[in-house]
Parts: sequence; structure tokens; C-alpha cells
Amino acid sequence: MNTPATNSAHKIPFGHKVAFGLGMLANQMFPAALGIFMVVLVQDLGFPAWMWGILFFLPRVFDSVTDPIMGFISDNTRSTWGRRKQYVFIGAIVMGISFIAMWQLQRSDGITYNFIYFLCWSLAFYSGLTLFSIPYVAMGYEMSDDFHERTSIMAVAQWIGQWAWVIAPWFWVVMYDPSWFQNADTATRTLSVWVGVVCMLLAMVPALFLPSRSTRDDTHLVPLTWANFGGGMREILRGFVEAFSSVPFRKLCFATFLIFNAFNTVAAFSFFIVVYHLFDGNTAAAGIWPTLFGSVGALVTTFAVIPTVAWMSRKMGKKNAFMVSQGISVIGYVLLWFLMVPGKPWMFMFALPFFAFGIGGLFTLMMSMTADVCDLDELATGKRREGIFGAIYWWMVKFGFAIAGLLSGAIMAMVAFTPGAAMQPEGAVDGLRLFYSGVPIIGTLLAMWIMRDYDLDEARATEVHAELERRKRRGSASSSQGSGARPWLEEHGLHLPAMLGSPLTGKTPAEISAMYAEQLGTGVYGLCFSAYTDGQGAGDQLTAAQVRRRIEVIAPHTRWVRSFACSEGHEMIPRLAREHGLKTMVGAWISADRDRNEREIAGLLTLAEAGLVNIAVVGNEVLLRGELSEAELLEYIRRVRAALPEDVPVGCVDAYYQFLERPALTEACDVLLPNCYPFWEGTDITMAAPYLRRMVGLVQAAGGDKRVIVTETGWPGNGQPVAGAVPSADNAMRYFVDVQQWARQEGVKLFYFSSFDEPWKLRQEGEVGTQWGLWDKDERRKYTT
Repeated sequence: MNTPATNSAHKIPFGHKVAFGLGMLANQMFPAALGIFMVVLVQDLGFPAWMWGILFFLPRVFDSVTDPIMGFISDNTRSTWGRRKQYVFIGAIVMGISFIAMWQLQRSDGITYNFIYFLCWSLAFYSGLTLFSIPYVAMGYEMSDDFHERTSIMAVAQWIGQWAWVIAPWFWVVMYDPSWFQNADTATRTLSVWVGVVCMLLAMVPALFLPSRSTRDDTHLVPLTWANFGGGMREILRGFVEAFSSVPFRKLCFATFLIFNAFNTVAAFSFFIVVYHLFDGNTAAAGIWPTLFGSVGALVTTFAVIPTVAWMSRKMGKKNAFMVSQGISVIGYVLLWFLMVPGKPWMFMFALPFFAFGIGGLFTLMMSMTADVCDLDELATGKRREGIFGAIYWWMVKFGFAIAGLLSGAIMAMVAFTPGAAMQPEGAVDGLRLFYSGVPIIGTLLAMWIMRDYDLDEARATEVHAELERRKRRGSASSSQGSGARPWLEEHGLHLPAMLGSPLTGKTPAEISAMYAEQLGTGVYGLCFSAYTDGQGAGDQLTAAQVRRRIEVIAPHTRWVRSFACSEGHEMIPRLAREHGLKTMVGAWISADRDRNEREIAGLLTLAEAGLVNIAVVGNEVLLRGELSEAELLEYIRRVRAALPEDVPVGCVDAYYQFLERPALTEACDVLLPNCYPFWEGTDITMAAPYLRRMVGLVQAAGGDKRVIVTETGWPGNGQPVAGAVPSADNAMRYFVDVQQWARQEGVKLFYFSSFDEPWKLRQEGEVGTQWGLWDKDERRKYTT
């Protein structure tokens, strides 16, 4: 219960990734085509810049408002088809029809009529986009619970989706080639039909081919009735507050806002810069060069950037991959200033591989990172809210996109650039170019500054996932009503027999408090040592002073101390414990980090050679977290057993049922070291001590003649309940007294978890994870006056 974990890989069939990716192609083709076609409004239909800005702004504001509502609806839908698929299917139809209708503009109807017509159909289109995209994105977040597999899913989807940006720029060639169409607005009327129909079909693919489970009988979901809609709106508002209270999520939102919307503020300028700077305003002479700018950049993204970013993510972590990819994009924006040379249009091609890393790497990583944040949110709230988080994230994107549309018009007005004019005022084109490079550079650098201390890395994300899995196995935190759940025992038909109540039944809180103080004063067999002080967390270096001070606090109250690692200062714990006459159970922290494993084992052997280890432990809940296979763990145990003297027993700490399910593990250990938590299995406090006895009895039966030492058990004093298990000071004292009395009477050796409260676990486990200590974070005794 003390350090990071890794979840087991959850591989997704490649066909499912492709099905999700085809939805992404539609999701990106619509805005890609829209961005190309929008040029027609000012270049050919004569819309003034202020109209263009409003058409960018209002529909996207409308979209950003409806997104969170759709997220709440999607998260709480009960149906045979699950929460998402039906909305994806219907949204695809609405998008396709409205996109086609939106572009049926006739010059003869006049600018004002066309403006109102386009605006109304835009609102219809963005309604369909909300109906489709919010459930669709949430489907992607739900596809896997594996840290790297999430990146793989998004990489495949972004790879397929990038073809929209390869294809869409060629619409410029078709639109302005008289051999195809007499004018560009005629072209958009025809092309919109093809785009609308094809993308509508693509958008249906995830709904038709991705698996889902029925939520018809899911009682955890809020019924979608008019009576509950007001509560739903309050939930949406709370969702915004809760989302932005999550520091990692806030950083993702702000960083995306800055990068994506700085890019979109100036994206439409590429057409004007190529035509007016490189070809002096001659659209015909510009030919396919505006198309090549967008298409080649998208090809680079598809075949180079996305695979590279996915590879970097696996090698260096998502945050570092983000920082590197965005740093490369800044180089690209700088190069575009110098390589846009009149008469030499081919030169800008050298900048595109650098430029493409900006947006190309952004969503591959950010969508994967948002899925990690959803796990963190579930840990803190007990709710699974991919829809609302996706909606809030895309609300930031789309609201910023709306602002970008206004800024585009404002920048053109500021530099006195007039789309469609044969000649531009002096300095207008250079002004566009300055903003074209400068705005994204500033936005990207600000985003990198925001992300500099983003800390939801693989270790923390997998630790969060491990805790969620523990809750699911031991009683879901979202099922906070009802009597105690007994998932493992019930799964195997090992129900608790009828038992008498606790011997403490009928005792008043004051009597329990007095018994608690007496028992703690008498002392316990063993305590799990909580090493980190307030402000520290896993990975921080311990100091000798803090270890010595804490050992001095607990030494009068225990005979044994259990440590969890042999590096980063933890190796001082056995030595300082021995100075106070305490025996030691010393653990080597084993995880998926093989290099660290070697250091930990070397440290354990060094301490044993110095005579500082009474019981050697190889790994803590490694199998529960799924960080290593059983075979790998057994090999580590074998190595340590072979290197240690026979009088130093070797074991592995894990959840009690691991010793019941894995006879090879039980056989390999000299001593069986189960963690037994009635609390995490949702047991009511009145049955908690009998439940613990049942756990220990099963392990004793599985081990035969082998010793069994309970390495962790305890009860939190505050935080979120787990089914019938309620954290409170009274329950924590009751459990402590009950367990200690039973252990003394039955001769059971037991390490209590934990010595001190651990504030560093707040982000991983919520408040309940911080409240297991017999002393608080400031090393003051709890529960007694």
C-alpha cells in the first residue's frame, strides 16, 4: 500500500483501433474541409472580415456550451447499447446532412441572406458534431486501462485522422481549377455533398463495430429524467469545478488551449501568405502550392510525427515526449519565417517536418493523458466520467477555437489585409507573416512552461490504476451504500460462517478510546513504517534525521518495524531501528523497473550481510498490481533465497488471495506474508475482525506448516467509505483494539498499517489513502487526548 504500481497490459485488437480511427477521420475531415471552404466566404462570396469572424465565433461558442451537457447525458445513459453508441450513430447522420445543407450558397441570394443561412445551418452542424464527438471521444478513453495502450489507440486514430488534412488541401486545387468548376462557390456546393456523405458513413463505423456493454440495469447512473435535469446541470457545473481542481487536467486544458488555438488563429493565413507573398497575389500562378503546404505537412505528420511521438512516449514518458515535440515545432515556425521566399516556394518544404510536430504530437499525447486523468478523477470521486471530462477538455479547445476565429479577423483588420484584393497595402502581407510565426511560438512556449512540472507520469498513473483495481476487487468505492461486499470470498463460495459479534459490541466510544490508549501503550507486534513527511512522496530522498525522529516516536510501542524499500534513504530504517532494539522486516521494492529492481535486491543483500534483516521481503503487491509475471517474481525470490543465510527467511508480500490462487508462490516463500484489509473489501466494522480471521485462516490452510505473518491490516480514520466500510476515528480505534486482542489471544503475528498518516497519497487514493496512521503527519498520536 505504500509505493507506485503498474497495471497489466490490456491489449486492444487492431481492428478495434482502426474502427475507432475511421471515426477520427470523419471527426477531422469535417473541420478540415470546413477550414478550406471557409476561404470561399471572403475570397469569392464577398463576406467582410467581421462576418467571417462571427461565423467562426458564434457556432463554436454554441458548440462549447452544449458539449458538457452532452457529456453528462452520455455518461448517464442506460440502454442495451451502452452509454455512447446510439449518440455516435445519430450524430453522424445530423452532421452529414447539415454539412451538405450549410454549403448550398448562391451568390444571387446576397451577402446578408447567405450570412444568416450559413449561420443557422452552422448551428445545426455543430449540434450534430456535439452529439457525435463527445460520446465518440469518451469511447476512446474507455477502450483500454493501460498507460501505453492508450497512447497506441490514439496514435492509430490520429494516424488515420491525419489523412483528412492530407486530402482536404487538394480541395483548393479543385475549387480554383476552371476545368473542374466555373467558380469556387459552385465547387463547395458539390464537394460538400461528397464530404457529407462519406464522412457520415465513416462516423458510423465506431457505433457499428466497437463493442460495448449494456448499461440498462446500471444503478450507478443518474436517471435521465426531466426531474433530474436540474441536478444534472448542477453536476455539470460541479464537474467543471472538480475538473479544474485537478492540477494535471488543468495543465492539459491550458496547454492545449494555447497550442491548438494559437495555431488556428493563424492557420487560414497560410493560403494568403503563399498566394500574396510567394506569388504576388496571383491565385492561378500559386497553383497547387497552397495545397502542398497543407497536404505535405499532413503527410509528414501521418508517416513521421505520429509514429515518432508514440515511440518517444514509450521511451521517455508522455510529458517529455510533449516537451520535445513542441520544442521541435517552435523551430518549424521560426524556419517558416525565413523559408517563405518569393520565387522559391519549394523552400518552405524544409520547414514542414519541424512545423508538423506541433499539432501532430499534441492530440496523440493529450487524448491519452486525458484518459489517465479520468482514472485519477475516479479515484478521488468514485465516478467514471469520461464524457464530462472529454466535454470539458473539448470545451476549452472549441471555445478557444471560437476566439481564434475572432482573432483571425482582427489580425487581418489590424494589418490592413483585404482577402480577394489584387493588391495589398504596404506591410500587410509581412504583418500576416509576423503573426503567422509569432502567435504559435508564443502559445507553444507558454504551454511548455505550464507543462514543465506535469506529474501524472507512468508510475503515478499505474499506481492510480492499481488502486482502482483494488477497489473493484475489494468492493467498488462507487457502491458506497449497502452492507459489506466480500468480492473475493463470494467469488469462490467462501462466505463467512455465522459468528458471534465483536467482543467490543456494546462498548461506548469513551470505553473504546480508553482501551485503544491502553493497547497502544502496551505495544504491538509490528508497525509498517511510514517514512515520508508532509511535502514528500514516493521517489523523494529520506534524511537520516527524519527516519531517526520517527523511529524514536514508534519504538516504545512496537517490537518490529517493516520497511518497503532499500534505496532513496529507506536503507537507513533497519540500522536506526536496530539502535532502538527493534527487529526488522526489510523489503526490496520490486516493480516493472528492472534496473531499480537490481539496485533494490543489492541493497537488501547488503543490509542482510550487515546483520540488519530478520525477515527479507521481495516485492510488495507486485502481482496485485500486475507489474511482473508470477514467473519473474519467483525468479527474484529464488535469487534472494540463494544469496541469503538459511536463518533469514524470505517471502513476498501480496494480497491474501494471491497465496490461495498461486501455489507456486506459496511454495517459493519461506514465510507467507499476506496483506489483509477487510476495509477494502467493504466490510462493516462489526464484522471486520471476523473477516480478518477468515482471511488469515485461508492463508494458513494454504501454507500448511509455513508461518503466516499478516504484513498489513488497518482502518482509516477519515475519507471515502467503501461499500459498508466507513472510515472514522471510532471505527479505527475499534478495529485496532479488536485486531490486537485477537492476535494476542491466537498468537498471530501482525504488522499494523500504518505508523504515520501519509498526505502524499491524496492524489493517488483520495483522502482515505492519507488517514491510516496511528500518528498524524506531524507525528502526534491520534485518537487520544
